[in-house]
Amino acid sequence: MIMRRTFTRLAHTFRKSPKTTTVEEAIKVIQSGNNVFVQGMAATPTYLTTKMTEYGMKEKLDNINVYHMHTEGHCPYVEQEASKRFHCKTFFVSQNVRDAINDGRAEYLPTFMSDIPNLFRKNVIPLDVALVQASPPDAYGFCSLGTSVESSLSAIEKAKHVICQINKHVPRTGGDAIVHVSAMDQLVYHNAPLYTSKPKDPSPEDVEIGRLIATHLVKDGATIQLGIGNIPNMVLEQLTGHKNLGIHSEMFSDGVIPLIRSGVVNNTAKTLNAGKIVVSFLVGTQNLFDFVNENPIVEMRDVAYTNDPHIIRQHKDMTAINSAIEVDITGQVCSDSIGTRIYSGFGGQLDFIRGAGLADGGKAIIALHSRTSKGEPRIVPSIHDGGGIVTTRAHVNYVVTEYGIASLIGKTINERTTELIKIAHPDDRSMLSKSAMRRKLIQ
Repeated sequence: MIMRRTFTRLAHTFRKSPKTTTVEEAIKVIQSGNNVFVQGMAATPTYLTTKMTEYGMKEKLDNINVYHMHTEGHCPYVEQEASKRFHCKTFFVSQNVRDAINDGRAEYLPTFMSDIPNLFRKNVIPLDVALVQASPPDAYGFCSLGTSVESSLSAIEKAKHVICQINKHVPRTGGDAIVHVSAMDQLVYHNAPLYTSKPKDPSPEDVEIGRLIATHLVKDGATIQLGIGNIPNMVLEQLTGHKNLGIHSEMFSDGVIPLIRSGVVNNTAKTLNAGKIVVSFLVGTQNLFDFVNENPIVEMRDVAYTNDPHIIRQHKDMTAINSAIEVDITGQVCSDSIGTRIYSGFGGQLDFIRGAGLADGGKAIIALHSRTSKGEPRIVPSIHDGGGIVTTRAHVNYVVTEYGIASLIGKTINERTTELIKIAHPDDRSMLSKSAMRRKLIQ
């Protein structure tokens, strides 16, 4: 049985007797003008959000604000007609809301991931209803939020009304994922597989970037943070010769599992939470969900903890690896937009880049292909008009492309420019050099 280690806050707050009911009855609690939170990632409760949208349209509710991080699957409340009654306000722009954001049917709320729970806890965004899903309660009444704690714990704490979908497919994970059934108001039993994600086949560029990072930037005994995607997976694949690595991250995926089973990732050298993989949410295949089920080495934590730079910096040799849309020749990093078109979000990038940069022996790394799939430069003279700077030129230690590693630590803008041009695509270097010379950044 998984240890229940962080339930005390909720245990002293809630002593409800939740009602088991149908989704049609449960959703009637939502009224015009409400603020509704929706759990995200693999645990997105699409069953609940679909019924919420149908009810809102039928009853002609108005001005319902829906808040969430990254969600998966169909998002019914951003469709053309529904968006007249529901206002999606998302902290991260996932594929299912991207068109709605850029068409004006939904809104992007830029926030450091570590700050999102406090927006709810401090009532900056007061919540009326939270829609979440959890595992069935055990003999003592404890459920698990499974794959997605993120900001859901804070929503459960602060929402006036919590509707929980009880789903047998939700794995039982520990730490902050453990929530007593008395924290809920209504229970809706409905089983549905969680959303899974499988990476695409890696490109030669992915493999080379992974090799450069694994070989030159990750030390034995390091604690690492990795996102999802081909570059993080290629880093992981090439860490098989390392020793005593640890994981402290907002998330992890399937690529970590072989390293755990081989003993490469054993978390013994971690400064905090030694012996534990500490994350806030999980994205991957059913194999990952099976692996974390009742697994005591995986500790799920509130994202206000996992992404707190003051927590992150306490890990010796903390190595944070994040991606970008483009980087200019002075080291500014655009990660949430392509020009004026919002593409993703702040996520946890700056939380970890700053925390790693402050850590003893830490490394803050931005990794990206030198060019887009359409052949356009990603090391650029300046960020495209309207593009957002997520990570400043002062935060980044290293930028990595398939052509090498640019070390920006202690470098002037002129020196950074030289370093970054070296790792740009060879066919872009002349253009970048001419631009830099016009600006007197190089001779």
